[in-house]
Amino acid sequence: MDDLEKAILLASDSPDAAAASPSVRAEALAFCARARDESPPSSLLHLCLSGLASSPHAHIHFWCLQSLHDALLRRRLVLPDDIAVLRSSLLSLALSSNAASPPFLRNKLAQLIALLIRFEYPHAYPSYFLDLVPSSPLQPGPTDMFARVLISLDDDLLSQEYPRNAEEASDAGRVKDAMRAQCVRQIACHWHEAALSLRAADPAVAAVALDAARRCISWIDVSLVANDMFVPLLFDIALSPGSAFPLAAAAVGCLSAVAAKRMDARAKVALLRSLLAAQQGFGNPDSGLKMAPLVMAYAVEALECYRKLGSSDADGASALEMLEEVLPAVFAAAESCDDDEVDSGSVLEFLSGYVSTMKAPSEKQLGHLGRILEVVRVQMSYDPVYRRHLDVLDKIGKEEEDLMAEQRKDLVALFRSICRVAPGATQLFIRGLLVTALSSVEISVEDVEVTLTLFYRLGEIVGEEEIRNGTGLLRELVPMLLSARFLCHTHRLVALVYLETVTRYIKFVQENVEYMPYLLAVFLDERGIHHQNAHVNRRAGYLFMRAVKLLKSKLVLYLDTILQRLQDALGQFTVMDWANKDVKFSSSEDGSQIFEAVGLLISIEEVSTDKQVQCLTALLNPLCQQIESLVMDAKTEGLEESSPRAISLQQIIVALNMISKGFNERLVMGSRPTLGVMFKKTLDVVLQVLISFPNVKPLRSKVISFLHRMIEILGISVLLSIPIALRQLLVDNEAKDMVEFLVLINQIICKFNSSARAILEDVFPAIASHISVILSQDAFANGPASCTEVNCIGEQDLV
Repeated sequence: MDDLEKAILLASDSPDAAAASPSVRAEALAFCARARDESPPSSLLHLCLSGLASSPHAHIHFWCLQSLHDALLRRRLVLPDDIAVLRSSLLSLALSSNAASPPFLRNKLAQLIALLIRFEYPHAYPSYFLDLVPSSPLQPGPTDMFARVLISLDDDLLSQEYPRNAEEASDAGRVKDAMRAQCVRQIACHWHEAALSLRAADPAVAAVALDAARRCISWIDVSLVANDMFVPLLFDIALSPGSAFPLAAAAVGCLSAVAAKRMDARAKVALLRSLLAAQQGFGNPDSGLKMAPLVMAYAVEALECYRKLGSSDADGASALEMLEEVLPAVFAAAESCDDDEVDSGSVLEFLSGYVSTMKAPSEKQLGHLGRILEVVRVQMSYDPVYRRHLDVLDKIGKEEEDLMAEQRKDLVALFRSICRVAPGATQLFIRGLLVTALSSVEISVEDVEVTLTLFYRLGEIVGEEEIRNGTGLLRELVPMLLSARFLCHTHRLVALVYLETVTRYIKFVQENVEYMPYLLAVFLDERGIHHQNAHVNRRAGYLFMRAVKLLKSKLVLYLDTILQRLQDALGQFTVMDWANKDVKFSSSEDGSQIFEAVGLLISIEEVSTDKQVQCLTALLNPLCQQIESLVMDAKTEGLEESSPRAISLQQIIVALNMISKGFNERLVMGSRPTLGVMFKKTLDVVLQVLISFPNVKPLRSKVISFLHRMIEILGISVLLSIPIALRQLLVDNEAKDMVEFLVLINQIICKFNSSARAILEDVFPAIASHISVILSQDAFANGPASCTEVNCIGEQDLV
């Protein structure tokens, strides 16, 4: 044993091992493995029992217990005499156990005894539990050891929370049946005595004993715990200020297991009634703070009984009464407890279930719904620790935003349910939040953000007609929103959700035009397009464009004001350093949408021709001048694809394209041809980019996009510019470029038919030659720019 002891110490994390070389440790590990796996079972048994009896080292004891456990589990130890020796030795160790010995040793000893019980109880040795139950007066060591045996037995065999194979399920049923018939009453009495006598003397051991009890309650006779002696004791321990936290938590766990015990609904109502009677003030908020798992389990079970029995049944009605009596405690638990005590998913599931039982809420239930809304608000709020990260939207902020978006899904579903059941109460709740957010100088970013988020979600539930007419409190709330200026409005989260919420209720302004100046101010001042955060002002530009599309004719009176307020933003777009990665955004929110919004406004037919010409001149001329200047400089100094000059040209063409989206052929070529002349001149300027730099692919794509728009709005007058554009687009034309080119050809054919015949006949040989070369190269096997796609499009366009 001496050599084995040395090897075990070298192979473990003992001080001896720390000083040993890796090769020595590897040799020690191999020696220990041979001793465990190659020794005859009887020899291994006596070797390990000797080590347990004689060695002073905890690492030696652990290795011996682990080796015996492995040998027993692998059925190497099978001789009756060996098993008898092992059983006797282990029971002796358990009964003489010292509570001060290392927990990992006590757990391993308990695990080994639990394995023996599985294999031997009750047929081979029926008195395991009778031997292990400590006698009075209780001592901490044996009491702790017995509890650990029950806990190990639950973990490794009895608990239904883990998947079990058929053999394990059979063994578990056998052990439970034998214990019910033989000793559970005696064991339950022991739990009571341990809780009573050790709560002050050794609260840690008392807590372990109650944890063992909690695990067994689901399969024993519940009256062994749910009685006039045990339940009051558990409540006293749970609520006593002098109780250590682990002990109080263990008592709450036992009571929760009692409440959750599976049984007939009527029997469950009686059980819940007895728990309520055992502790006065059980439904108070203080109980929710101190006994969160219990009040949640109680509420869930009461709700389930009500659902099964119904309101017309006396017991069902009683279940609802008991549920509503404990709701204040439930709300306190839900608002204050983290997931370590109460699973937030279970809380939401219960609250959703409770709300679903309501059809026409009473005054009392409306009060409960107000508390549930507060729970929703609290759980939807961001943690202030992430405030800066969410403002700059760094990696941490993005992760927190994604996490909160996922967390809010169930909360939003609950909020919607409340909105449908009690729309008036919901609007009143939102009003209170909004008034507080606007009046308090100490309101936080997180509180304002969640207030606006809930207001936004309210807008998803109420119908468009209610928003348009300002039904209920909306006639008061929407004007409050439009004029709101929060102290924390500079924060990205607040600014974004504010803009989204205003947009959600924009149809109120459509019907109540007196609020139009307030709406425009939201988008045009520092709350929107002039916000300091680029993410906010870009989003504001996109939302403003959507607002213009909806309100076009109602904005004519404000055209000058809008153009004046947007002048600096329009100018900044084309001079921004777009090569800087910090200013890159998605194409749907890159800031160009303000040009689309302005184009939509100018193109309104209620605007006079002179005004349209004046406004369009002010927009187009500076952009065209910038293009001419950039092209001239680029001809001298050269133009690379990723250069700032090339990117600036792209953005200017994008801006011109966006402006044109508000116009159509009937307006520009029919009723107001002066506008058509202006766009034709603009097209000529843009084509100079293509003529000068046909090889710069990103620029070419932007020019093609602009050509598509000009074909739509200039009609047949654009044909004069088409030949030169087509010739330049065939320069250095690869497969992916040919796809764009053929789409443009297709548009020309569909738009002009025979009018474009001469142009197409002239360019056809060059197109056919390019397609032939591309197809022969077989440059692309798959994808949006594949030769197959070029072939298909080419055949359709050129036939």
